[in-house]
Amino acid sequence: MTTIAIEEGVVHEVPDDLKKALRTNPELLEKWNKLTPLARNEWICWTTIVKQEKTRAEHIKRLGEDIVEGKKRPCCWPGCPHRRPNAQKWFK
Repeated sequence: MTTIAIEEGVVHEVPDDLKKALRTNPELLEKWNKLTPLARNEWICWTTIVKQEKTRAEHIKRLGEDIVEGKKRPCCWPGCPHRRPNAQKWFK
């Protein structure tokens, strides 16, 4: 069995629930691995920063749809507050 690598972000590591979604969709995984590390970081942060599990599941679903459609970053996202101090003001 061949293990396919899942590329990480700059600050964030890919969480298990997102890894599962990536492994179950080969097209998504291929496009994910072609994103820049900064873009992957934004998607990971956008997915994991939410408080409710339901919202997180919705973000993972939308991440899959958006990346397959060719989007590189989450829409309407000020950026990862863990990497960009000026984005922190949106998460107080």
